[in-house]
Amino acid sequence: MSPTPSNPPFVLARPESAPLDPPPLYAELREEQPVTRVSLWEGRLSPWLVTRWEDARAVLGSPAFSTDPTHPGAPNFKEGSARSPRGFFQNYDDPIHAAMRRTLTREFMVKRINELRPAIARLTDELLTDMTELSGPVDLVEHFSLPLPSLVICELLGVPYEDHTFFQKHSKTIVDFNSTGEETQQAFAALAAYLLGLVETKRTTPGDDVVTRLAAQADEGAITDQDAADLSAFLLFAGHETTANMITLSTITLLSHPGQIPHLLGGPDQVANAVEELLRHLSIVHGGLRRTAVEDVTIGGVTIRAGEGVIVPVHVANRDPEFFDAPDDLDLDRANARLHLAFGYGIHQCLGQPLARAELQIVLPEIFRRLPALKIAVPLEEIAFKQDTAVYGVHELPVTW
Repeated sequence: MSPTPSNPPFVLARPESAPLDPPPLYAELREEQPVTRVSLWEGRLSPWLVTRWEDARAVLGSPAFSTDPTHPGAPNFKEGSARSPRGFFQNYDDPIHAAMRRTLTREFMVKRINELRPAIARLTDELLTDMTELSGPVDLVEHFSLPLPSLVICELLGVPYEDHTFFQKHSKTIVDFNSTGEETQQAFAALAAYLLGLVETKRTTPGDDVVTRLAAQADEGAITDQDAADLSAFLLFAGHETTANMITLSTITLLSHPGQIPHLLGGPDQVANAVEELLRHLSIVHGGLRRTAVEDVTIGGVTIRAGEGVIVPVHVANRDPEFFDAPDDLDLDRANARLHLAFGYGIHQCLGQPLARAELQIVLPEIFRRLPALKIAVPLEEIAFKQDTAVYGVHELPVTW
């Protein structure tokens, strides 16, 4: 095995020869130096990289680590990153994190999400029907993967879908690492201003939706109008970007492993497990979860000092052979697939995971039931992957059937 360099630069790019796998360097580090320093910002910061599943979970579940990006040692994607509004509560610690998250907890209870399943199934059917009426090749991203979760989150929030171009544009800016700090803040502000207007609209024309209920919480004094707008903007942003990319990458993965597709077409339990394995295998939050130690703590036998930054690349931890047998293989029948860290772990674990699971469990089997002859219309090497964004995916996916 080749030696690993001292404090190697933290890179995002997955290998061109295997674009669905983590960079090979991190597998080497996981074996040889599972807790090691990497460099950011051309060497001006040297956070710790934690690559083993057990150590990753220890960091993500520990109150000794903060998600606050304003700490001096915080390993932000860009130097000088500003904090997002507190409605984007994943960047806050308790008590603000707990207070903001609590306003939305009921919206994502499994029972409430299950009530959405018929609507998700209906939208899936409508979009696939519309897509199949087009002459191929057809871009799966444009005609299915992106509009489906966008329509679902709009229905959940009470946001007019006709404004989807607006919020998709600003969402792309937020997740793009090439966006300047000013551009990112402008995107946050634009989404919040849009939702602030919708909060006021819902007071006069309420509906059975999240924005209406957040407006009511603001009326009761539990949160401010700005909080209601920012929380809604966060859900609008997070609720479509991640799932859209998971749908597309899962489709690519399954078409590359056709022998696994029958696992996706079985009963509910089999489908649920298949989705967990796809989440583990792909782990599309490929920039790593970022933390800063607020006290000295030992992880994997290494002492991380208060004030030092930590990056947890969950797509690397989810391929740990000490925890997952043959981790680079796709096995939709994997017994412990659900123990992946694709949604994070601990108090900051993704609030919207019940919705993401429901969408994937409905959408992915239906794609392959409706389109059994589905295939990618270009060679894999011609597909442009999103190497410089917080959420991994592809820009477009031409398909035929």
